[in-house]
Amino acid sequence: MFNTLHMRSASDLTARARIRDAALTRFGSEGISGTSVRAVAADAGVSPALVVHHFGSKEGLRQACDDYVLDSIRSGDEAATEALGEVLSAATPVRRYLARALLDDTEAAGALFAEIVERTQVWLADGEAEGWVRPTSDSRARAVTYVSWLLAPLVLGDHVGRLLGGDPAETATAVRGARAGLEMLTGGLFADDRWLSAFTEIDRTTRP
Repeated sequence: MFNTLHMRSASDLTARARIRDAALTRFGSEGISGTSVRAVAADAGVSPALVVHHFGSKEGLRQACDDYVLDSIRSGDEAATEALGEVLSAATPVRRYLARALLDDTEAAGALFAEIVERTQVWLADGEAEGWVRPTSDSRARAVTYVSWLLAPLVLGDHVGRLLGGDPAETATAVRGARAGLEMLTGGLFADDRWLSAFTEIDRTTRP
């Protein structure tokens, strides 16, 4: 998973791949609406006509970027690592693109989020079976919450960055935040179960 996301040098890429990578970076920093085909073409060192030739339109280019991220997370040895670890180790432009996509709520971003949750749910279930993950009464909610916690710094980028002193799309800050979260998950945060008991009762009485 994500084994192709570490971007190669521009000289190693085809024109189509250079355009896609340039769009990935532009879309991640400027958003879809704030990016023009001409700007992507200039970044890729090609003509706007070549961008249209390969992708048809800016929407086609956006779809290609979405597909690239989705295809990459589906590639590789699915049993080897947890999906979120691959997100953290992916190239910074990909993390920025993912953050922007989640904020823009594209269909492909929804599919990507759902896929990460699915894989994380399986990973945690395997951990239960192997004895290194504690059992839960709601495996789906656990996986969704876990993924949400670890992806939240990307979506809250500027706010998180101001408080941690670094861009959460950059690997060092991303890993710092993930480690803090995992430390809480591994060692625990609360010294007793008062809040767990309270919300367990609320959950019991409010579920349909």
